[in-house]
Order: sequence, then structure tokens, then C-alpha cells
Amino acid sequence: MSIAMLLDMAVDGFGDRIVVGSRDRGISAARLRELSVAGAAAIREAGADSVVYLAVNGPAFPVAMFSAARAGVPLVPVNYRLGREQLDALLANHSRALGIADPSQAETLERAGLAVVSPEEWIRTLAASTNTDCDDDAVDTDAPAVVIYTSGTTSAPKGVLLRHENLTSYVFGSVEFASAEETDAALVSVPPYHIAAVANVITNLYAGRRTMVLEQFTPEQWLDTVRREEITNALVVPTMLARIVESDADKSVPSLRSLAYGGAPMPAKVIERALRMWPETGFVNAYGLTETSSTIAVLGPDDHRSALAGDDEAVRARLGSVGQVVPGIDLEIRDFDDRVLEPGVTGRICVRGDQVSAEYAGVGRMVDERGFFDTRDQGYVDEDGFLFVGGRVDDTIIRGAENIAPAEIEDVILRHPDVLDVAVVGVPDDEWGQRIEAAVVLRAGAAVETDELRAFVRDSLRSSKTPDRVVYWDELPRTETGKLVRRHVVERLVGQDRSAKV
Repeated sequence: MSIAMLLDMAVDGFGDRIVVGSRDRGISAARLRELSVAGAAAIREAGADSVVYLAVNGPAFPVAMFSAARAGVPLVPVNYRLGREQLDALLANHSRALGIADPSQAETLERAGLAVVSPEEWIRTLAASTNTDCDDDAVDTDAPAVVIYTSGTTSAPKGVLLRHENLTSYVFGSVEFASAEETDAALVSVPPYHIAAVANVITNLYAGRRTMVLEQFTPEQWLDTVRREEITNALVVPTMLARIVESDADKSVPSLRSLAYGGAPMPAKVIERALRMWPETGFVNAYGLTETSSTIAVLGPDDHRSALAGDDEAVRARLGSVGQVVPGIDLEIRDFDDRVLEPGVTGRICVRGDQVSAEYAGVGRMVDERGFFDTRDQGYVDEDGFLFVGGRVDDTIIRGAENIAPAEIEDVILRHPDVLDVAVVGVPDDEWGQRIEAAVVLRAGAAVETDELRAFVRDSLRSSKTPDRVVYWDELPRTETGKLVRRHVVERLVGQDRSAKV
């Protein structure tokens, strides 16, 4: 089944309901289909084999997604924050694409030889079109629906192929059709090149929930939009929630029933403060990857509340988990010899299921003989099936003969009342192979002695896990979705170290 069929189902079920944009000027399900039919015809007339989207999120994004699906070509949302060389290399893979770009990015697509239209012009042209010639039956539903390039936090971006089957399997396994009230509205605060943006378009549409996008995030604007648009469901990344709870703005959000977060580790003190601030809101921690078509594990509202209020240490610890796997996903924790590990033992998180793509452009599917995909994330499952994620396998610090997880040290440092953010990495060392260094962001006006912070870590962890050096920065290099770009931290620390020796 094509993802365009999800839109067709929505039209049949609630065609007049506004599903994209604001309450006053939004697009109904029926109008979204009309625009996507016209868009598919335009794509075919152009002879395009894909649609490159190099713009901020907004109404043009779902129109482009469903237009591409009807035309039988993939949508390729591109990270507009990439450097020129990375963008040029990426766009060389899509030389026959139709380009949709913000005016500031038009030259980038033109340099790649693509025809370019702005998001506003794209919508305006389709709205005026009378072309309804689109043969949905000709669409190969086994073809890629979306190509998302990974963020490149550790290497060059790779194109992940998400086929129609992967995305529809995710929707059918996680959402009940037309389950939302007509007044329900979701606020999405992630860029279009993130898997969560794609997943929110199709899941909210299938549920019958209006989706609104916040293009530029500030805590004040987010809070104001939630109140003005009477948002019932929202999605943020951990850095956004941290800024919201730290803000001095009016934090009343009477309409907000559900707040989902994910994309990066959530500091315990941030989520605990948010839970106490909005006790009537149901919090959801969603863990997933681009390669898995979004969420594969969920910590739901009841889990959050019981963890916050519980006396049992094991139950309270679940607030640091990502919950239990969703239906349709098989999960195994394995060691480096591919042996399945017992509950409580940390290893590699491996998953399989119909929503798992695990497929890269030019490479193919990266699964084993049993269909399992190695996420390259480390973690363990407790006795009750709650999954705890401990960072990337590639991030592991090897100091001497000891493997050390940066996340374990970061969790301790973040408990210090004066610390706002932290990154712990391994830096090359002649004696130990790697030494542990921490880049710390302090709260405004705070001052912490390095020896005090190292002692703070040593009180909780053994001395071999205490940072050898601590530096203080104004901010850490993170993507828009809050992921730490560790290689940039290492590069800067190594550069600082060399400067100090000159």
C-alpha cells in the first residue's frame, strides 16, 4: 500500500476536517488530496525521478510528500544546514529531481542543475491547476517513498530508503484510524529532514488530527502557539523541553494532553521538573531511528507518573528508560559475538519488523540472516522489558583495557545543580589510548571549580571514569534535533590541547 492511500482513507473518513496548518487558514484532507493529485501530475510532466525538499517545515512539506507518493517517486528532504560540499555531493545523487527550496537555498539546487520552485509558489501553482491526470494504480508500492539522509554526526550522511511498506506498517501498528477528535491538534517542532517530521505527517493524518509546524523554536513562541491554537498533542526534542522549563514565560498550557519527546537523551532533572510542572499532561518518550521508520519503543504517560511517584528504586529508574517495544517489533540485546544477552546486561540493540528499513542507497539492507538490524546503540532490557539506551557503540571510550560509556559519566555530571549541558568524549592519549575529557556548559552566572566537578563524578563512579580534563564552553555542537555531534567536540578539544602546548 502506498502512503497516498492513507490520505485517501482520511478523505473518505473526514474529508472536510482541517488536517494541516492553523485552524483559520489550514488545509482540509480533501484539499490536501486535490493538491497532491495536481502535484503528482506536475512531477510526471517534469520527468522527475524524485522531489528534493530544501526548505523549512510547513504546509508545502505534506503536499510534496503525498505528491511524490502519487507520482511514484521518493521525497528527499534535505538538511539545509549542511555545508556546501556535503550538499553538492548529496544533490549529485538526485540530478533528475524536481526541487522545492526556500529562496535562500534556491542557488544550491540551481548549482546542481535542478529546476527550483519555492514552497509558496509550489502551493500556489498546484492550487490553480486543473490537471487531475494521475494514475495511482501505476505506483510501485515497493518503491522508496522517502529518502532521508542521516545527520552525519559521526560520518558523511547516508541515504536511508524508507519504502511505502515500512511507513504504512509503522502507521498501522501505532495509530487507530480516525481516533482523534475534530478539535485535536498537534504541534511539531522538528525540521522536515528528520524522521519524526515524516512520521508525524502520516500518523496525525491517519488519526484525523490537525498538524501544525513551529518553524523557528523559542520557548515563548512554543508556549504562545500551544495556547493560541489550543494544541492537544506536541512533539519536542530534549533541548527544547529544557529551554521551556527554564524559561520565565507563562507556562500555562491548559489544552495540552500529550507531550512526546525523543531524538536524544533526556536529562532526568528536566523531565522530572516538567512532570511536576504539568501534572495533567501525559508524557511520552519515543525511541526510534530513521532506519526503523521512527518509534520502536515507548515509555507512556502511566509509566512516567508511576516512576516519578514510586518508592521502588527499580520503578523510579524507568524514568531513564525509553519504555517497552511497540507491537510488531522484535528486539534482542547482543554482545559483539552476536550472543543474545540476559536482562540487565548491556549490549548492542538489534531489532526487526516490517517497519524496519535498514536499507541504504547504494548499499542495500543491512540485516543479518534472521532479519535483525544492528542499531549501533548500546542498551539493556530490565526484567520487565523496559529498554534502557546507553549511547552509540561508536561513542565508547576505550581507556586502557576498559570500555567506558560516555552517557554514564554525562548522567552524573548533569546532576550537578550548576551544570546545564555536558559532552564526555575520548581523546587520543599516548599512554592510555584514550583519555576522558568533558566539555561542560554551566548555568548563567554559575562558576564551578574543575576539582569540585571531578570530585562530584568520583563520588558516584570509580576514579577510572573521572574526566581527566574539564573545559567550559558557552554551548555544545548539536543538531537541530538535539543530537550531540561528538566528532566536533573531539576536534575542538584536540585543537584546544594543541594550542595549549604551542
